[in-house]
Amino acid sequence: MLKVGHFDQAEELYQELLKNASTDSDRAFIYHMLGMLKDQQGKYPEAVKFYEKSLEIKRKTLPEDDASLATSYNNIGGVYKNMGEYSKALEFYEKALKIRETSLPENHPDLAQSYNNIGTVYNNMGEYSKALEYYEKANKIFEISVPPTHPNLAISYASIGVACYGMGDYCKALWLLEKALDIFRKSLPSTHAHIKIVMNSITVVKEKL
Repeated sequence: MLKVGHFDQAEELYQELLKNASTDSDRAFIYHMLGMLKDQQGKYPEAVKFYEKSLEIKRKTLPEDDASLATSYNNIGGVYKNMGEYSKALEFYEKALKIRETSLPENHPDLAQSYNNIGTVYNNMGEYSKALEYYEKANKIFEISVPPTHPNLAISYASIGVACYGMGDYCKALWLLEKALDIFRKSLPSTHAHIKIVMNSITVVKEKL
């Protein structure tokens, strides 16, 4: 129901499951799913509340470096990013990153996701050199861990390109965006939104050259 957008029915079901939940792990999972539901609806303050309830339960039962906690921190960071509360977003994204750096292999995709998320917050804040630092860390992992035509690699190149554009390096931005577009065209349907977004970005960059 959640996947097809039947949010009210999904929430009713989760609330019913919550009443009958017999273990902390079940309750934590249900609160997490309610957080995802509210996040998808754009009801961000409610999403944070549910995610934090899930996190509170997990922290009582799991070690502080458990990967599941990183997921919770990451999701809360994402909600704060969507709300434009960038300092709070960074706080939670960095907590997720700290766990992932100590608990995952150095080329794990989840680690790349954390670097990318932090880069995006700095990019939104207009701190392009900081954004670039994190985007490039993510890119190194993607170049090793996914096939050369994987969409995540294209997203990574496009993100670096956007940061370069912000810094005024239009030639490098264009090169990276065209690289991203080439991968998207090989890996996604021609009508996919990512292709249109990158093509629009390329047009904007070309106007600066």
